[in-house]
Amino acid sequence: MNGLINRSIQCFLRDGWGAGVWEDTARAAGVSVQGFEPLLPYPAEVTDRLLAAAATRLDRDRGCLLEDLGTYLVSHPARAGVRRLLRFGGSDYRDFLCSLEDLPARARLALPDLVLPDLRLREAARGRFRLEIGPGMPGLAEVALGLLRAMADDYGALVTLGLARRGKDGAGAVTIRLLDQAHGAGRAFSLGRAE
Repeated sequence: MNGLINRSIQCFLRDGWGAGVWEDTARAAGVSVQGFEPLLPYPAEVTDRLLAAAATRLDRDRGCLLEDLGTYLVSHPARAGVRRLLRFGGSDYRDFLCSLEDLPARARLALPDLVLPDLRLREAARGRFRLEIGPGMPGLAEVALGLLRAMADDYGALVTLGLARRGKDGAGAVTIRLLDQAHGAGRAFSLGRAE
C-alpha cells in the first residue's frame, strides 16, 4: 500500500491525539515510530496492523476511526491540499458529488503512485445519490463517509449520509441525500489562490 495512506494515518493520530498515542500505536503495530515515507510502497498488512493498533489504543471501532480519518483529511489545516483538490470538483455540493467519478484521475495527476478504486455516482431521485466504490482499498467506504460529511460542511450543504454496503475486498457504497444545497455558510474558497 502506498506510504501516503500510512503517513496520513500517522498524521491523523499525531494531530488528533498527540505524539504519545502515535508512538504507542506504532510500537503495537510493529512499525517505526519515525513513521512512513509517503512515496514508498508498503504491504497492505502494515496498514491493517496500524489501523487495528490505533483502534485498540483509542478504544474505538475501526469503522468510526476510518470515518474520522476522512473528516480529518478535509478539515484539518495541515491537510489543506486534499480539501483544495476536492473543491476543484465544483462550485456547490451537487457539482462536487458529480465530479467524484473523476477523482481517481485527478489524484493520479497530483500523485501518480496513488491508485484509487473506481468511483461511480448514481442519482436514484432528485437529491438522492449512491456512491459506488470499486474494490481494492478496504476501508475506503468509511473514509469516504467522513470525507463527504466534511465536504458538505465545507460547502454549507445539509446532507444525510449512510454506509449502504462494504465488502472485504474494499468495495462499498455510500448513500447521500442532499436536503439543502445552501443550508449554511460554507468555507471560503478561491480557485485562483491558496487560502
